[in-house]
Amino acid sequence: MAEDLKRRTRSGGRAGSVARRGSAVIEQMPWNPPINIDRPTEPLNEAGVLAVHDGAMRILEEIGITFLNPEAVEILRASGGCTIEGENVRMGRDFVMEMIAMAPEQWTITPRNPDHTLTIGGQHLNFGNVSSPPSYWDMKIGRKVTGTREMCQHLLMLSQYFNCVHFIGGYPVEPQDIHASIRHLDVLYDKLTLTDKVAHAYCLGKERVEDVMEMVRIAGGLSHEEFEEKPRMYTNINSTSPLKHDFPMLDGWMRMARRNQGLVVTPFTLAGAMAPVTMAGAVAQSLAEALCAVVLAQLIRPGAACAIGTFTSNVDMKSGAPAFGTPEYMRATQMTGQMARFYKLPMRASGVCAANVPDAQATWETSNSLWSAVQSGAHMVYHAAGWLEGGLIASPEKFVMDCEILQHIQRYMDPMLTATGVDDIAIDAIREVGDQGHFFGIQHTQDRYTTAFYQPFLSDWRNYEAWEAAGAVWTPARAHQIYLDIIESFEAPPMGESIREELAAFVERRKAEGGAPTDF
Repeated sequence: MAEDLKRRTRSGGRAGSVARRGSAVIEQMPWNPPINIDRPTEPLNEAGVLAVHDGAMRILEEIGITFLNPEAVEILRASGGCTIEGENVRMGRDFVMEMIAMAPEQWTITPRNPDHTLTIGGQHLNFGNVSSPPSYWDMKIGRKVTGTREMCQHLLMLSQYFNCVHFIGGYPVEPQDIHASIRHLDVLYDKLTLTDKVAHAYCLGKERVEDVMEMVRIAGGLSHEEFEEKPRMYTNINSTSPLKHDFPMLDGWMRMARRNQGLVVTPFTLAGAMAPVTMAGAVAQSLAEALCAVVLAQLIRPGAACAIGTFTSNVDMKSGAPAFGTPEYMRATQMTGQMARFYKLPMRASGVCAANVPDAQATWETSNSLWSAVQSGAHMVYHAAGWLEGGLIASPEKFVMDCEILQHIQRYMDPMLTATGVDDIAIDAIREVGDQGHFFGIQHTQDRYTTAFYQPFLSDWRNYEAWEAAGAVWTPARAHQIYLDIIESFEAPPMGESIREELAAFVERRKAEGGAPTDF
């Protein structure tokens, strides 16, 4: 298995760390996770913030959350701050606020390549790849198909190559040609050898979580003590809205908390279906479902690195299908960001759409989603590249197209654009040109022309005649060719041979032991 993968990819390079002059497929921007220099959009006034907070606290105090994990229930019972009836847990607001105050406002995740360390919190903005679709679409196939390991590997290669993708979420497409009991082993092997960025573990039972933590530890060349010194990876769990947390996700959440790894909880609250049709009600419910998981983590390990996520959108009231990138989605994301700052917790958002192919709808819905994440002050943006059909399809063309948007955001946050020094105000240049000339040829322009403006790698700025003469290639087709060129020239990041062998041996041993159960 390991040798087969090595034959398909070159090793020894660092594709994805920098765009290599001459041999690079595209001239992309360097690795530089943006600092969000804008004030966040805050649609709620002070009374609105307090009203949403009171709603979330009343849900926790009066209605409660169902915890479908006996161990979690017993930990909450022992805290003395909860009222428990069976699996229903109610929490007083003073207790909730005391517990979440223990969580840090900012924390880091350090992957096997420390140059790709991420800061979660503050003004830091980090983008991740598409995660978890069962299906795949590309222009060559031209239809929706079931995901395979090769498709998953190709999307991992794109995730490593593009500097504007900062962390690797779950499987970028589910490789259903691998049995579910061992799928996590093969995909994590691919993820840890094809990329050197921050990795993720699914909370789907103890075996998967423990296997992934061990594989990340091995890949980093770490002792168990070094692994637990600080977050080296992260997980994301979803509540089972409305008002439930399931057994396997809570099991993984608690295991990750004990070992000091990154924890993100993201309720999936679709207004009108799994949450109230009003956005404030949906946000309040989402916060209640998220905050109770943060409480559990702090009881297990005070100071555990937690973030709350938002996946609050609306459904199509005609069909019941989820909608993304809508005005309602944008406002819910902004409101959740405002509330995350109120609770002094980092926040996760998403770059999502409901479109079925990488067309104009996909572009505007994803752009709306991504910019609402920026406006909300989010720190982790899941599914920022490659997502289609409400998360059911992953597409390499969409991945490439989305990375153009991500680079726009990175450039938008460049302090160079808002600098106001003497050379930026440029009075001497304006005096030199006066009212008779132009700015193309003056020294002020010549000194800056290569860096003054954003240069796209995908957009075509030629006029119609030049575009037509060059073959009239539409954007998805250009993205398809870039995808093919990246895969053809991809070089995996370096990994010591002894570490690679240890990682492969662990995978083979765990496969021989049966991997993980598939009964949930």
